[in-house]
Amino acid sequence: MKVPAPNDDRKGGRVPRWLRILLPAVLIVVWLALAGVGGPYFGRVSEVSSNDQASYLPASADATQVANLQAKFSGSDAVPAIVVYERSSGLTKDDLAAITDDTKDIADLPGVHGDVSPPIASKDGKAAEVFVPFADDSDLDTNVAGLRDHLSTSTPDGVTSYVTGPAGFTADLVAAFGGIDGILLAVALAAVFLILVVVYRSPLLPILVLATSMFGLCVALLVVWWLAKWGAVQLNGQVQGILFILVIGAATDYSLLYVSRYREALRDEQSRWRATWIAIRGAFGPIVASAGTVIVGLLCLLFSDLNSNKALGPVASIGIVFAFLAAMTLLPSLLLAFGRAAFWPVRPKFGSEHPQVVGPHAKGLWARVAGWIRRAPRIIWVVCTIALLLGATGVLQLKADGVPQSDLILGHSDARDGQQVLADHFPGGSGSPALVVGPASELQPMADVLLNHDGVSSVAVVAKDSPSGTAPVTADGVQPVGAPGSPPPEPTTVDGDVMLQATLSDPADSDAAEATVRSLRTDLYKVDDGILVGGVTAVAIDSNDASIHDRNTIIPIVLVVILLILMLLLRAILAPVILVLSVVVSFAASLGVSAYVFDHVFGFPGADPAVPLYGFVFLVALGIDYNIFLMTRVREETQLHGTRQGILRGLAVTGGVITSAGLVLASTFAALGVIPILFLAQIAFIVAFGVLVDTLIVRSLLVPALSYDIGRAIWWPSKLWRTDAAILASDSDPERLVEEQIDAIGAGGRPSHHHEHLHQGDREHPAP
Repeated sequence: MKVPAPNDDRKGGRVPRWLRILLPAVLIVVWLALAGVGGPYFGRVSEVSSNDQASYLPASADATQVANLQAKFSGSDAVPAIVVYERSSGLTKDDLAAITDDTKDIADLPGVHGDVSPPIASKDGKAAEVFVPFADDSDLDTNVAGLRDHLSTSTPDGVTSYVTGPAGFTADLVAAFGGIDGILLAVALAAVFLILVVVYRSPLLPILVLATSMFGLCVALLVVWWLAKWGAVQLNGQVQGILFILVIGAATDYSLLYVSRYREALRDEQSRWRATWIAIRGAFGPIVASAGTVIVGLLCLLFSDLNSNKALGPVASIGIVFAFLAAMTLLPSLLLAFGRAAFWPVRPKFGSEHPQVVGPHAKGLWARVAGWIRRAPRIIWVVCTIALLLGATGVLQLKADGVPQSDLILGHSDARDGQQVLADHFPGGSGSPALVVGPASELQPMADVLLNHDGVSSVAVVAKDSPSGTAPVTADGVQPVGAPGSPPPEPTTVDGDVMLQATLSDPADSDAAEATVRSLRTDLYKVDDGILVGGVTAVAIDSNDASIHDRNTIIPIVLVVILLILMLLLRAILAPVILVLSVVVSFAASLGVSAYVFDHVFGFPGADPAVPLYGFVFLVALGIDYNIFLMTRVREETQLHGTRQGILRGLAVTGGVITSAGLVLASTFAALGVIPILFLAQIAFIVAFGVLVDTLIVRSLLVPALSYDIGRAIWWPSKLWRTDAAILASDSDPERLVEEQIDAIGAGGRPSHHHEHLHQGDREHPAP
């Protein structure tokens, strides 16, 4: 009878050879087909994506309700653009005549939907404004760009023109997001590729890992696109950019963990099939726990009031699902097909010895780090904690109470420049009035409240019979429009309500305007508690208030949910509490250092209230990943070698792969900084810096040192806490026993049976 070789896969031998070839081949073909279908959708995202303000508004806010009613009052869903003309020495009669003639040509431009207003001159005679209504469709940015091109040739010499207003800002926002499909992906993939080449010292393996990430992204985008098409999810530029980065970063992280397990298995198994299944079994638990933690954390965003926050949860979760599926099906199939050749020129040879991870003969950076922790655990975790707490002091100066709309775009913005010109020559809120919707029976009392407020310049009521669509309202009521003696137009009513437009004295995105709108809401509610106040300023107020509510609600939910997941995963209470607290301190330090950088290096005007929330969700959900990778391996090693030895071995074994994963994820999030949007630039820095802190300080030093100092009590109250004493002489330090045994050998003694067991453990459970 033939005795199978030690590495002969008797169980695997039951699987026919044709099936071993067919299964990975089918998986690769399926992924190729799905990615081939999903790839072209990168160019079609604009068909289902919206960057207008409604996609960011809280669903139940007053401003949202007013925005939904506005089209009913005006009879059109047009988005207004404001064309501003300026001559510093004053507009001449010829200038105004040329502008008037040009309005006829503007009315014929693509996308113009309705009547273009005649030019309205400022009181100082140096500027004029023209209102241009655009159709609210996916071509808004293209149509506004066409208007700007037209103005570049039709504006009189010596006169400067700008396109601002809601349509102008939306077009600039869309243009800023325009680099997501190209520049963002190119920068992220290039950064990841360079890191992988350095890590693996192989030209082929980085390509396989990046292909896995891109295929996962293509299929995720395909699913998200159709869900957005059917109205199941919302998609905007902000969510789209984060989806791209998250999938690439997460899929690469999961791939790195699998590759390390596969390379380790190839040293012990001659059969690639057997090595593949060993790697899948070893990597599946940590990866599924990591992906599940991120998904649950992201789905907590469904508790948000703000639409943009709520939209990110399911979209990003779908991305993580396909990142996980690609890393656990496509990558194993590719590596099974290429075998050891994927690692060329540094191929793992069957039967080759694994490097010793702990003990006197251990070499490498992580073996030295493990040695430092063994010698001075308390000093290390105390110093790390103090450093993180010092960094966290910057949170006190973080200005996350919102920024003006004009500051959302970094770099040049024609709409922002035009808004400044409007503020210089017209009432500050010209073109972006506060919109008040209330009972027609209370029209005059509502108008009186508005007129008596210092922050309001003028009031008008929407009236379809008026040539301009509105009629002025004074203390004497609705005023006539047109020829002297004509009766005042009848206000438009919708379900018994009228809409008033209050031009504010201050720019619509200023703090003064926000104070005015808040005060008006209080006073108008005294007239009728059903009155709604909307408009650009109200949108900013309601969005900021909803962001603050979301931040205060979701952060505790995420903490509790992740703590419960870790308790189930590690089957303990103390270790999960330590991990969650370490990540919270890490997040506070990252946010504090970011506040210093934003204020004193970049000079940012402030931050959106959603910035801390997004930073928290990503850093806690993703930062806990590295602790999961570490502690699942520590638990595995503890079952064989005891807690303290398990901590050192787990750190040494996972150190390289987790550090590489952290560098990859930090690089991908840093790539968000190439998109000139303030929110994304801030998220890019916070998450990238925070991931590095989690990877290099929290996971490498703080958690291992604190756990080592506590000892086996970290597994309380699990069975491992009670049985650890029987594994290896309670909590004594096995490495110290090894050193003592070496001294005994040098003195002519013999190694103990316990010592031999330790070295056998080194051979059976090596580092990758």
